[in-house]
Amino acid sequence: MSPDNQPAPDPEKRAKILPGLAAIGLWMFLLCLLCLLGVSMHRLPHVFLIFCVAFALAGHGLIRLRRWGWALTLATVFLSGLWGLWTMIHVHQIDWIMMVLINGILFLYLIRPEVVTRLR
Repeated sequence: MSPDNQPAPDPEKRAKILPGLAAIGLWMFLLCLLCLLGVSMHRLPHVFLIFCVAFALAGHGLIRLRRWGWALTLATVFLSGLWGLWTMIHVHQIDWIMMVLINGILFLYLIRPEVVTRLR
């Protein structure tokens, strides 16, 4: 019993991570690594290191089921999708359509009510 006569929360009933959230968290870490690789090979400007940090923090927060991690992941997925869309239209690289589609699907998954209720 806890101090206010409430039963202690059962560890079995704690929120467990959904497989989709784990996959999106790993996707954020993969984007972080790709961004770091692009900066280290001088294909991306050094400003993209900020995005690397954002991707890593978003993945960590999402795997830990934190609301700030979910919000940061939502923002980074949206911005990454916009970056892919801009690259596809402005630079005429049609292969970026996969990045746009993946980020769109992840965005739609993240705004589902079942996902939001699992967060702390």
